[in-house]
Amino acid sequence: MSIVKLDGLQKMIEEISKSHNLPETAVRQALRKALLKGYERYRRAQNLAHFEEDHFDNFEVDLDLEEECFRVLATKTIVDEVTDDDHQISLADVQEVDPEAQLGGEVVIDITPDQNEFGRMAAIQTKQVLAQELRDQQRQLIQEEFQELEEEVVQARVLRFDRKSIIMAVRSSFDKPEVEADLPQKEQLPNDTYRVGSTFKVFLKKVCDGPHRGPQLIVSRTASGLVVYLFENEVPEIQEDIVRIIAVAREANPPSRYVGARTKIAVDTTERDVDPVGACIGARGSRIQVVVNELRGEKIDVIRWSPDPATYVANALSPARVDEVILVNPEGRQAHVLVSDNQLSLAIGKEGQNVRLAARLTGWKIDIKDTSKYDRDAEQEKISAQIAQERERIAALEAAYPIDEDDDEYEDEETATPIAAELEEVTEDSQSEVDSPEDLTVAEEFEDDEIEDDEEFEDDEEFEDDEEFEDED
Repeated sequence: MSIVKLDGLQKMIEEISKSHNLPETAVRQALRKALLKGYERYRRAQNLAHFEEDHFDNFEVDLDLEEECFRVLATKTIVDEVTDDDHQISLADVQEVDPEAQLGGEVVIDITPDQNEFGRMAAIQTKQVLAQELRDQQRQLIQEEFQELEEEVVQARVLRFDRKSIIMAVRSSFDKPEVEADLPQKEQLPNDTYRVGSTFKVFLKKVCDGPHRGPQLIVSRTASGLVVYLFENEVPEIQEDIVRIIAVAREANPPSRYVGARTKIAVDTTERDVDPVGACIGARGSRIQVVVNELRGEKIDVIRWSPDPATYVANALSPARVDEVILVNPEGRQAHVLVSDNQLSLAIGKEGQNVRLAARLTGWKIDIKDTSKYDRDAEQEKISAQIAQERERIAALEAAYPIDEDDDEYEDEETATPIAAELEEVTEDSQSEVDSPEDLTVAEEFEDDEIEDDEEFEDDEEFEDDEEFEDED
């Protein structure tokens, strides 16, 4: 019985465990797999033959921490005539040691090569596989540790800068080691100042699984979930479920550098005597100011949710004063908002930001119109023509691609044809209505081209002087 010595084996395992934040059992498992790969490389070099991928599945490595060595063992089947030395052993050879051995049984044989035969290439292979196995163990450990914290807010510390990304250190709990996380450029706030060692609250956006180059955790400072978390921490009424956050629309990275970051948040209450907007703002803005400071001066509009779509749309355009909201196409969720001439630029906002956020918040397609120039009959005729065209389009799709409700093919979205999927989406959108707070979710996926403004987006001095926390009348 031969062995291969590994001087300082126990110390090496302890050092690897400490440097990689892995338990010693995981390190030993990775080392066994790496040594087995090294033995495979040794065998391939010795025989110069091709082996199938599963050829060495019956082989294993035994680590002896006391003797600081390892052995290679093979489990072989007892047969009369051996055709494969790696998987079989003759009955006569086994009965020399164990007379009671029978055909079909299995025995474990020590096949450890001499230490001098375990060459340089096998050692290099072992080192490479060990490094890869340790990385895989770290990924699996991180995934198990942070999977439950996905879409939660954690504290992060800046470690270093990697091109345009920022590498931060996060931990799942106080007794756990720190893990690297990536804050990409598109997830950074424009007003943040990142220095090595500075700390930030970040939203854990994604835990990457499988092989992934770079940090496995993706964090964000621009996610709407961060705003929700900050309000939940600052407003006791939200924690007690007296005030509810119905929807959030956030534009943390505006398309133009001339427009600042802005968020609209719709709130409602379960008690008639509680003002949800006032509860979120606090006395003299004390509560909302904490949120604004954490977001580095981001503008936040807190508005009252309403089950009436017209009232909700009017509130969402705050701080602009709305004269009237006309639901020109309730099925298509399209509304015309009438405002006076001096409120027009305020309702639209800089480069359309205010009306864009209001559309995302409410889920309605909003057109801002000047009250003095609005022709009701002409607009209604135009909308009726659009509705008729849309219905004709849906009818044509239904005729061309009929959907059988009993057909299982269309029950799975992945197997449905693209046209059928589009038809389903159009039908669902046309039937959607706002009935209760539960029907509204965070709406961030509305495209900018949904907003059709007849007026130019002008920069008005009145918008510049707009107060951050103005409540609508």
